[in-house]
Amino acid sequence: MSRPLIVILWIALAAVWFGTLDQRALVRPDEGRYAEIPREMVASGDWLTPRLNDFKYFEKPALQYWATATGYTLFGIDEWTARLWPALTGFLSIVLAWWTGQRLWGPMAGHLAAAILASSLLFVVLGHLITLDMGLSFFLQVAWTGFLFAQQGERGASRRWMLLAWAGLALAVLSKGLVALVLVGAALLGYTLLNRDLSPWKKLVPVSGLLLFLAIAAPWFVAVSLANPEFPQFFFIHEHFDRFLTEVHRRDEPAWYFLAVYALGALPWTLLLLHPLLKSWGQQVAGSFNPERFLLLWIVATFAFFSVSSSKMAPYILPVFPALALLGGRHIASLSRRAWLIHLAVLAVAAVVALATAPRVLNLAGESYSPAMLQGVLNWLLGAAALSLASIVLATWLVWKYRNAAAATVLAIGGCLSTSAGLLGHDHLSTFSSARSLAAQALPRLQPDRPFYSVDYYEQTLPFYIQRTLTMVQTQNELSFGIAQERHKWIATIDEFKQRWHDDREAYAVMTIDVFDRLFAEGLPMAEIARDRRYVVAEKPAAATSTASPLTDTRGDCTAGAAATGTPSPSPNDRAVRPDCNGAPN
Repeated sequence: MSRPLIVILWIALAAVWFGTLDQRALVRPDEGRYAEIPREMVASGDWLTPRLNDFKYFEKPALQYWATATGYTLFGIDEWTARLWPALTGFLSIVLAWWTGQRLWGPMAGHLAAAILASSLLFVVLGHLITLDMGLSFFLQVAWTGFLFAQQGERGASRRWMLLAWAGLALAVLSKGLVALVLVGAALLGYTLLNRDLSPWKKLVPVSGLLLFLAIAAPWFVAVSLANPEFPQFFFIHEHFDRFLTEVHRRDEPAWYFLAVYALGALPWTLLLLHPLLKSWGQQVAGSFNPERFLLLWIVATFAFFSVSSSKMAPYILPVFPALALLGGRHIASLSRRAWLIHLAVLAVAAVVALATAPRVLNLAGESYSPAMLQGVLNWLLGAAALSLASIVLATWLVWKYRNAAAATVLAIGGCLSTSAGLLGHDHLSTFSSARSLAAQALPRLQPDRPFYSVDYYEQTLPFYIQRTLTMVQTQNELSFGIAQERHKWIATIDEFKQRWHDDREAYAVMTIDVFDRLFAEGLPMAEIARDRRYVVAEKPAAATSTASPLTDTRGDCTAGAAATGTPSPSPNDRAVRPDCNGAPN
């Protein structure tokens, strides 16, 4: 490919990658959680002890929280900034794969590695969702990239590369914990045993490397433990050993689970990448380090570790994708036309099936999703499937002309754009999957000095959008540890909440629609000020009595909520405070 075309493709990738970050509402639970924790850091000024809804939250280390809080401070608190860290580390991972591939095996290998990584479905999705996995994956990639280059060249350069590896490992630990040490150790040990080669251990610079690792990773762990003596047991024991060895987090899946995740997450490269895996073992040259074999063992070790774990989630295997992309960039252009055509034929069938079956999403219409919401999703899905099919057809023609590298580029463009379209389409479900619209309705009525309760459920995205914490009632959700440390911030029962509500002069509460109906039927004075397809935000007017009436239909169509609960219809006097369908007072 010509240099101008390469530059244009990189600019286009950056525009698509970063330009869509604020086009979707945050979705529960992860995006709400990991956007809110750094917001609370900025609001409180405490960047040492992570808090979620003002409760101590020690499930993960603080690096991503600091990065996002810094972004909030520099650029403001919004969805684009909240997603910036996973997007940035994902983009840097693509750049690093390109740089590593061309340094190891030439320019074409680098370009194709970047193309594969930038278009793999799971990688694109997690580069645009707020989770901690992309940061972990990127810094692990930095670590094993430094390790690979430390095996080559003269001693001084080898030492610098190895120190980079130690630094990357420390930042990986600060991203998601001790799992980073386990994955790197397993890959290194596996390579040593299978190759019967101890030479990589001689280049680890263990003394200076360990000192650098501790200088980067240890200060926060020490400081947060001193400030919160309960931290070490919860973080190191509960969040690592209990998570791995038990089903305490209820994320148990069959042993083959991650093979299925790979099959879907590696699209549009799933079958093609199996060939480089087989080729990567190759012929070992005596006395030399084999980077392809190490990358293969990195993939195998990561798969094996998470497959035997009692806690399985799709994002866990994200760290294998940069290595897969590098091996693909090394070999994919040289694969036979037959291998390419078989893969493209399977993809074409899948795209046609997607086009034919996509309209079935309309069958999901009900209380959660309206026909209009699903029609919006369908339009984007059809566009994504059509775009994917077009890229497959063009790639097939290029392969037939023996232009495999061009075919890979076209397939990558189609994969990246179609996945991005699918993500944008999901935003049509935001009135169910996010509290953004609920918050937009409620904000004009909210006063910052009034109590705000979250009754029997904690909606993860609401605190971010209203930029304040909530007093949780009855539910503990994932905050049980934090609540145990500060129980005075929690209301244990609905009955205690009712008493608080009666005692408050003015207050707000968010609850599911069925809870709102039930509490109103019991005579609790509430005036609805916002609703979406799951929740109601209610306020207690200053002069409210126990005979206050609901204000809108609990089904969201602006008819009387009393009809849904079997209670008498609101009187004309009640209508004076009833909001319209957009949450604004009549």
